Amino acid sequence: MLEKNLLLVISLLFIITLLTMLGNKLKVAYPIFLVIGVCLSALCLEFPTCVSTLISFLYFLPPVLFAAAWQIPWADFWKFRRPIARFGFGLVFFTSTLIAFLSHALIPGFTLALGFVLGGIISPPDAVAATSVLRKLNVPRNIVTMLEGESLVNDASSLIVFRFALLAVTTGQFSF
Repeated sequence: MLEKNLLLVISLLFIITLLTMLGNKLKVAYPIFLVIGVCLSALCLEFPTCVSTLISFLYFLPPVLFAAAWQIPWADFWKFRRPIARFGFGLVFFTSTLIAFLSHALIPGFTLALGFVLGGIISPPDAVAATSVLRKLNVPRNIVTMLEGESLVNDASSLIVFRFALLAVTTGQFSF
């Protein structure tokens, strides 16, 4: 079992490296190729849900976020801390609330707590995708810094929404 998972992780790292190199060679943002690669692998391979979730959350997400956090200019991050916090927390909470109420209204039997779980999952945008796309477009540095900082902060705020919503679902008590 360990050998099979290790081979899977090494194979995925190799594929990720090839797709990133292809994106850089073609001068296209590499997250586009990663999304295409994930979609193709989901169609071609039959990963058990627990394995694919474990692999993405434990092996790939932390290094990617670490790389995004490492590249941000921290002096500029501190300089723009108020708009970053407003966007990072405010937009995620607003989007999560909107998703929760829409899903509760549109899906029969979907509780508001489940709507917030869904909102916590899909509300944050990808920090690495935003960074790589914006760097190719020659956007002014202060805007890139604010969007990168917001992308990093909103991951934390979406985890907060997700955690509280999941707690509400498991305990059966929800109060807005």
